[in-house]
Amino acid sequence: MTTTVARPTGAARPPRPGRTLTPGQARRIAVAAQGLDRSRSVAPTMGHLQRAIDRIGLLQIDSVNVLARAHLLVLFSRLGPYDVALVDRASGRAPRRLVEFWAHEASYVPPRTYQLLRWRMEDYRLRDHWGRELAHHPGVLSAVREVVAEAGPVTASQVHEALGHRRGPREHWGWNWTPAKRALEHLFNIGEIAAAGRTLQFERAYDLTERVLPADVLAAPVPDRADAVRQLVAVAARAHGVATVRGLADYFRLPVAATAAAVAELVEDGALEPVHVPGWKEAYLAAGARVPRRSDARALLAPFDPLVFERRRVRELWGMHYRIEIYTPAARRRHGYYVLPFLLGEHLVARVDLKADRRAGALVVRAAHAEAPDAVPGLVRAGSGAWPARGLVSEQLAAALGEMAGWLGLGAVHLDDEAHGDLVHDLAGALRTAR
Repeated sequence: MTTTVARPTGAARPPRPGRTLTPGQARRIAVAAQGLDRSRSVAPTMGHLQRAIDRIGLLQIDSVNVLARAHLLVLFSRLGPYDVALVDRASGRAPRRLVEFWAHEASYVPPRTYQLLRWRMEDYRLRDHWGRELAHHPGVLSAVREVVAEAGPVTASQVHEALGHRRGPREHWGWNWTPAKRALEHLFNIGEIAAAGRTLQFERAYDLTERVLPADVLAAPVPDRADAVRQLVAVAARAHGVATVRGLADYFRLPVAATAAAVAELVEDGALEPVHVPGWKEAYLAAGARVPRRSDARALLAPFDPLVFERRRVRELWGMHYRIEIYTPAARRRHGYYVLPFLLGEHLVARVDLKADRRAGALVVRAAHAEAPDAVPGLVRAGSGAWPARGLVSEQLAAALGEMAGWLGLGAVHLDDEAHGDLVHDLAGALRTAR
């Protein structure tokens, strides 16, 4: 069942911007909207995790574990040292606070947001990519449905075993799926089954969607596409604080035209305010967004952190040209394999390439680079919002690395023997002092 909210038809003219925000104000709004400037609890609880999720709206999932899973790092940046079992409880036990679907890539989202993505599931159904593939394997889809219904939650490995399917040779990177795995992904994409959690090996455990979603969510009407997109844009707007249409569309990977239409309606409703930010073609401020006079944030940001999702925004607001180099050949990497931007105050002041050496019990710094303040728009040269001194950057970075090492259960922070970058020398001194 869908519900439809009537809206005026016709193309909406872009509203004229009202007040002007300085780049510094825009940076502080963005940091505050993500909850990165808030004081941390000594012992974060499920309530703290829930408030973080409510604030940012989603957690992108990534399988790379050279440091820690990306979604765990995102929460660490906001909560500080916390028990990761909270995430397992939130995503793997009823009543679930997090469920998985394609939002900004594969992501954890609140169950109600999952329902806002039903139109995407319908698009998958109409495209029927895996369905066409499975036409060559009659009976597999119904067999997989039966296994999940009878034995769920089940992993792909368990379904392969139940149906006697074996993986073939890997034809290209990442793709050696059996027909059973393709059937699982097809049913997952169209919403017939859902992820009931992840195993220690990070495999999805599949179950019937009605056994995963909370009963009250299942009982609520599902919005139609336009209303769902509008609600998703509203979530993205609160998570951004201030953003362009492009940035708002990117958060849930929405069509830009549909996002622009939703923005016009949210402006009309008073949920968004057109503002002027120097250097931006257009900008919108979320109603109720905090506009701090200063920021005391200090956080290492995962490569998949929502603050740095949209690379153009990162460049326009913070002056950082940020790229993930995981899939770049080692000889061509500039900053490293798994590089985390370092947020201090309102600025992205450095980036570090990190690795958790669990055998040695150490957090290893493989590279450390300072950012150039000359690229930062509207930089204040003195007072609140000024670029921090290099010594302060090294000192605070060393403290943040020590906190992360403790959270990961690692005894020390070590500089790799071949560590490179213009901040390595200063960071080495700061780490010695911190000991």
